[in-house]
Amino acid sequence: MVNMERRRKAPARRLVVPGEMLDDGGAKAGEYAYAVDGKVYSAVLGMSNPSPRDIGVIPLAGKYMPKAGDMVIGLIIDIGSSNWTVEIKAPYPVSMHVSEVPWKVEFGDTSRYLNVGDVVMLKVLAVDENKKIQVTMNDAGLRKLEGGRVIELGHSKVSRVIGRGGSMIQMLKNMTDCRVFIGENGIIWVDGDDEKMDVAVGAIELIGECSNARNLTEIVKEYIEKEIPQEGGQ
Repeated sequence: MVNMERRRKAPARRLVVPGEMLDDGGAKAGEYAYAVDGKVYSAVLGMSNPSPRDIGVIPLAGKYMPKAGDMVIGLIIDIGSSNWTVEIKAPYPVSMHVSEVPWKVEFGDTSRYLNVGDVVMLKVLAVDENKKIQVTMNDAGLRKLEGGRVIELGHSKVSRVIGRGGSMIQMLKNMTDCRVFIGENGIIWVDGDDEKMDVAVGAIELIGECSNARNLTEIVKEYIEKEIPQEGGQ
């Protein structure tokens, strides 16, 4: 109880660097933080994020570093005879082989299935020691995205769009009746009724602008309620 009360009275969020100590009073390590010998340290450059449950860090913008299992949204930027080059905002080139798509693609026929400018949902298969990134479309739900809108928010804001336990993204979907897919690389796809989709996009952009606000959920809820009046005037 002493440690929890101490964190509640701690100063507002502050800028921290990798390796900087966040807590030495027994707090649990939250997102982008790690614990050593009972002390919690920052794993990234960002803003400290203490809560009654743990203490973590909201990372500042930087290059997305893919890891196996990440679900991402990518843009086809080049085509080869047996592969596509995909932009996923990683610091290294990404190539998807024809064996990693759900179609039987003949050699040289790649543009028939995916062309430059197409937006796709992908999964990162592996990143080897040479920083070669393997991605696939051979998994449930992965596909070429048709319609909707794509927003590039930045990977460091993904956790804020999702919220604790998925609370933020669930609220966003429920209040706007939109489908939303969040790539780990910070690229987000939104689809739904045009007017409500505009509101959903505006809410996501608001999250990006106010990501360090403690009352972010309330800010976003008030914005959506103002743009989409609830039934019964509530």
